[in-house]
Amino acid sequence: MRYNYQPQGVCSTKISFDIENNKVKNVEYTGGCNGNLKAIAKLIDNEDVDLIINKLKGNECGLRKTSCADQLAQALQKAKEKENH
Repeated sequence: MRYNYQPQGVCSTKISFDIENNKVKNVEYTGGCNGNLKAIAKLIDNEDVDLIINKLKGNECGLRKTSCADQLAQALQKAKEKENH
């Protein structure tokens, strides 16, 4: 299923991804640090949702208390909760 998430407090303006069989696929960021975010997307492609949440949750960017990676973890958590309802 395709999910779209509007991140808060970061440079990216949208995160889109699929979850299939509890695996994350096709992560795409709109805005943000293009090269770094493409690298994150490649590194986590086809990885377990819970593993990614645990690894990326709480990651900060500079003085911000969040980051594009943390926002992805939050998006995945919300998608997971939505699937379980």
